[in-house]
Amino acid sequence: MSTEFSLTREQAREIDRITMDEYGVRGLVLMENAGRACAEEALSMLGEGAGKGVVALCGRGNNGGDGFVVARYLENRGCNVQAFLVADVDSILREGGECAVNLQIALNMEIPVVELRNRQALEAALSAAGKAELIVDALLGTGLRGEVRGLYHPLIEGVNELDVPVLSVDVPSGLDCDTGRPLGVAVRASRTVTFVLSKRGYGQPGAELYTGEVSVVQIGVPRKLLESKVAAWRAQEASR
Repeated sequence: MSTEFSLTREQAREIDRITMDEYGVRGLVLMENAGRACAEEALSMLGEGAGKGVVALCGRGNNGGDGFVVARYLENRGCNVQAFLVADVDSILREGGECAVNLQIALNMEIPVVELRNRQALEAALSAAGKAELIVDALLGTGLRGEVRGLYHPLIEGVNELDVPVLSVDVPSGLDCDTGRPLGVAVRASRTVTFVLSKRGYGQPGAELYTGEVSVVQIGVPRKLLESKVAAWRAQEASR
């Protein structure tokens, strides 16, 4: 039905908004489904979870929240998981929201969460990632528009220098999902698990250098909503 259609950043955002505001699907439900699907893909990359080392790199937004869900599912499957958060733990918890909920669950499960706020922590994160058998990239989501800044920039550069498989959550961090081009720098993923439908930029020449193999998973968006919106967007694009 809509498998050949790919979403722009704004279309993906609209789908999420309608799913939550008009259908009543909670953001936590979508995040749970997204993280679980990514964890299953991670396990397929690892072969099996028991004893495998995984580093989850998490940002402060919903992409980071997805990463914490991935981390706890992998921990439950016997992986040795360590998370690095490019933010202050207390500030995330004070702000609330879906990321805070899943960060708190990870802390309750005693998953190590290290704040990545300076060069020393950056070096520690890259050292741990270099020894892992999988890196989960949950730093920056599809909403990114400007160039990658702050510690995100050297962190992504460092990850790209490691000889470790990388699974990106929804979008390789730093990649513009509309154009398929890096916003200064972008993670070069081995695989990308993206949600609902593929993103417009993933089909552009050169994007595969960053996305790797792309898998599309469903996270609870109502089928009728998706079908109606895709039909409308197709008609709009055909009329231009």
